[in-house]
Amino acid sequence: MNEFTVIKKYLRNLSKNKRGSFNLSDDIFFDYKKKIGVSIDTYVEGTHFLNFKNPGHVIKKALRGAISDLICKGIIPKYYFMSFSGSRKHLSQYHLNKIKLALKQEQKKYNIILVGGDTTYSRILSITIAIIGYSEKKPILRSGAKLNDDIYITNTIGDAFVGLKILKGDIRLSKKNRDYFINKFYLPNIPIKFSKKIHLFANSSIDISDGFFQDLQHILSNSNLTSKLFMSKIPISSHLNSYLIKSGSKKLNFISNGDDYQILFTANKKKESLIKKISKTTSTKISKIGIIKNKSIFKTAKSTIGHVLLPKKLGYIHKF
Repeated sequence: MNEFTVIKKYLRNLSKNKRGSFNLSDDIFFDYKKKIGVSIDTYVEGTHFLNFKNPGHVIKKALRGAISDLICKGIIPKYYFMSFSGSRKHLSQYHLNKIKLALKQEQKKYNIILVGGDTTYSRILSITIAIIGYSEKKPILRSGAKLNDDIYITNTIGDAFVGLKILKGDIRLSKKNRDYFINKFYLPNIPIKFSKKIHLFANSSIDISDGFFQDLQHILSNSNLTSKLFMSKIPISSHLNSYLIKSGSKKLNFISNGDDYQILFTANKKKESLIKKISKTTSTKISKIGIIKNKSIFKTAKSTIGHVLLPKKLGYIHKF
């Protein structure tokens, strides 16, 4: 079984009478009366990151990934809980000082406060972060996409995957390029300023954490729709573009491997000028990469030069 089968078969029925749980089909819980949103994420050594040699970077990655779940819904994060399971090698004085400094920097950057958590012994390191935020508006869910909506992505995607391949030793680059991609893996540039305006235009939204195609599929399946994609419009950085040219690699193989933490959203065509304006005022790159179509099965992505078959692996899925 995979994570989605477990949720559907064993857990979804437990939340069916609670409006803000969204049948466990989204990444958050939202209390409509108190205007409070909650999200929780777990990061495990060897699965979400290779090791704990750079504790500050790992902590920042985990915290930003958790924040990303809320901001793509238009919810402003305020508090967080952190549970830490590890051994003495993970909680040495060196590691603890790095963790403290990283959390202090992130709290200042995102205006959030640590309010609780837990620490336990474990041979395997895992970090769980729960984020609490507030919104006077209803959250922008995965399920709100409309027929003929435009599909947008913030900033660029794909760099984090190159960073992971470098860390694994699968890709070798100059130190300058190596450092760039590794930083993109550990320190995603989450679009928090842009997200504060997302209620003004988005019909549906999700953060790109499991992979572009995988996360787009969540939007489409929740609305029983499909999409026409313009592959050439899917945004990648100049660094990744240069690497693809030099290595002869295909863009398709680098844009849906997760850890991007950008916002994938849909909006009515009439909102395009507003989106461009907010893109400019928040200094956030926005790319229109497709259109929502009226079909129930998502099989192929169409580019401006014809049909492009989707990769067999749409993104990352936890299997048990």
